[in-house]
Amino acid sequence: MVGRWGRWARNMRRGRPGQEGSPPRSRPGRHPTTSRSGSRPHLPSPADPSRELLAVSRALFDTRNEGEILRLAMDHVSAVGPYRAEAGYLRVHGQLVPSPQGGPDRASEVDRTVRELAGRDGPVAVPGRSRGRALALHGPGGPHGYLVVTSRSRPTHAQHFLLAVLVRLTAAALSVAVAHRRQQEDALELHRLRRERATLQQRLISLVVEAGYQRAVHDALDEAAAAGGSEEAITGALHELTGFPVLVEDRFGRLRSWTGPGRPDPYPEPDPARHEAMLQGVARRGGPVRIKDRLICVIRPRGEVLGVLALVDPRDEADDYAVFALGHAATSLSLELSHLRHLAGVELRLRRELVDDLLAGTDEASAYARSEAFGHDLHRIQYVVVVQWRSQVSDDAFARTVDRAASAVGMPSLVTRRSDHVVLVAEGRPRDHALYEALARETGTTEGTIGVSARCDTPDGIPGRYQEALRALEVRRRSRSRYGTTFFDDLGLYRILGPGNEYRELEAFVQEWLGQLTDYDGRHRTALVETLSRYFDCGGNYAETAESLTIHRSTLRYRLQRIREISGHDLTNVEDRLNLQVATRVWKIMLGGPG
Repeated sequence: MVGRWGRWARNMRRGRPGQEGSPPRSRPGRHPTTSRSGSRPHLPSPADPSRELLAVSRALFDTRNEGEILRLAMDHVSAVGPYRAEAGYLRVHGQLVPSPQGGPDRASEVDRTVRELAGRDGPVAVPGRSRGRALALHGPGGPHGYLVVTSRSRPTHAQHFLLAVLVRLTAAALSVAVAHRRQQEDALELHRLRRERATLQQRLISLVVEAGYQRAVHDALDEAAAAGGSEEAITGALHELTGFPVLVEDRFGRLRSWTGPGRPDPYPEPDPARHEAMLQGVARRGGPVRIKDRLICVIRPRGEVLGVLALVDPRDEADDYAVFALGHAATSLSLELSHLRHLAGVELRLRRELVDDLLAGTDEASAYARSEAFGHDLHRIQYVVVVQWRSQVSDDAFARTVDRAASAVGMPSLVTRRSDHVVLVAEGRPRDHALYEALARETGTTEGTIGVSARCDTPDGIPGRYQEALRALEVRRRSRSRYGTTFFDDLGLYRILGPGNEYRELEAFVQEWLGQLTDYDGRHRTALVETLSRYFDCGGNYAETAESLTIHRSTLRYRLQRIREISGHDLTNVEDRLNLQVATRVWKIMLGGPG
C-alpha cells in the first residue's frame, strides 16, 4: 500500500495542476444539508484519476457548506474508479439526514442499513446495483455522515485506495466546515450573550431607579393616609410627586378639587353625553388613559364609577413614573371616596326609613323633625315619583343612581325602594322629562317608565299620592308608548279607574261589552279583543292598525267584521263605539289585559 501511495504522490508531483484552474469558492449556506444556489464548481476530467482527486480536494476544502462538500464528493466518486454514488448522509443534530442527490426511493431503501452501522463501514444492499458499501465520513467528534457507493465491476487496489482517499478528504473537509460553522455559531452566541448582558444591566439599573420611585410614591401616599386620607391630601401628594396640576371630578364631570396652578375660572360645564361616553371608554380600557391634555384615571371601586382623577399635561411630558404615581393615587382616592359613599349609604338607609314611614302614614311632627335633619323641607308642596327601569334591578345601587340623577336635575328628594321600583318624595313639581333623560344617560338605555302623582300639601296625603304615582306608572307601562314620564294629572279618564274604585263594577262593565269576544278568544285562541283595542288606539286608522298588528289590511277588515258579528255591537254607532273603547281600555289597563 505504501508503494502505491508513493507512486501516486510522485505522479501528483509530475502533474501540472495549475493548468487545470481552481474551482470557484462557494460560500457557506444556512443549513448544512442545503446546497448553495447557482452553478456547481467546474472541475476538469483528466485521464489521470490522481490529478482529478487533487482538483476535487481543492474544491472540497474551498467550501464551508457541508451539503456542498457531500455533493462534490458524490459527483466525483466515478472519477476514481468504477463507482457510483447511490446516497449521501450528513449528521444534523445527531440524526442522519439523506442528501437529495441520492433520490428518495433509493435512499429510503438503504436508510435503515446505514443507520444500523452506527459509525462503521459496511456492506449495503442497493436494489439493482452490485457491490454496495456504506463508507463512514469520520471526524474528530464522530462520523459526520456516510457515503454509499456501488461498483459496476471489481475495483483494483489503486481504485480502492483512491476511493478511500476521497472519503478521507471529504471527511476532513467536513471537519473543517463543521469547525468553521461552530466557530461562527460560537461567535454569534457570544455576541448575543454580551448583548443580553448589557440589556440585563440596563434593566437592573432601571429597576433600582423604579423601586426607589415606587418607595417614594408609597411613602408619600402613606403620609397622606396618616394625615386623614382626605381627597385634598391625596391630590396634594400626587402634585408633589409629579409636578403636574391634579384635579378630581365627580361622576357628572363637575370639579371637586384642583391642586396646582392653572385652574380654570369658571370651570367649564361638561356635555353630559360626551362626558358619559368618555367615562365608558376610559373604564373599558382600564388604567390611566390620555384624553386631550389630561391623563385620566377612573375612580371605580367595586365597579361603580364615582369620578375621575387626572393629571393636566398639555405637553405630553408625563413618563412611566408619573403614570405609576397616578395609578396608586387613584387607588388611594378610590378607598377614600368609597368610604364617603358608605357614609352616604348609611344616610340613604335612614332616609329610606323616613320615606317608608311617610308612604305608610306617620305622625306629622315626627316626619317634619326627621326630614329637617336630612335637609328636606316637608312643609313645601311634595310630589311622589315612582321609577321603574327595565334593565335595572331595584336595589340599593339603582336607588343611589336615581338619587344622583334627581340631584343632578335640581329635584331635592327622599328616596326608598320597593321590590320592582324606586320611590321618591320630591320637593316641588318635577320638570316634565328631566329625570327620565338623566336616568337614560346614567343607565345607557331609554327603557324606563316614571309615574308622578298629583301635588301633596301635607305629609298625611303622601300614601294616597303614592297610589296615584303607581297608577300613572301602570297606565304609561300599558300604553303604546310605554317608556317615558306620565303625570297623574294628565291621565284624564284613567284617574277614575283604579284601586280606589269598585273592581266588580268594572268587571261587569267589561263583561257586558266584551264578554262574548273574550269568551270567543279563549275558546279559539284568537285576539279579537286585542285587535279592537289596537284599532281604537290607532284612531280607527286601518293602515296604522294593520301595521301595529303586523297583519294585512284585508285580515284586519275580516277581524272587525267578526267582532261585529260576535259582539252584536255596531262600531259606527257613537254610543257603542264609546262604550267599547272604554271597555277595552279598562280591560287592558285595570284588569290585566295584554299591554
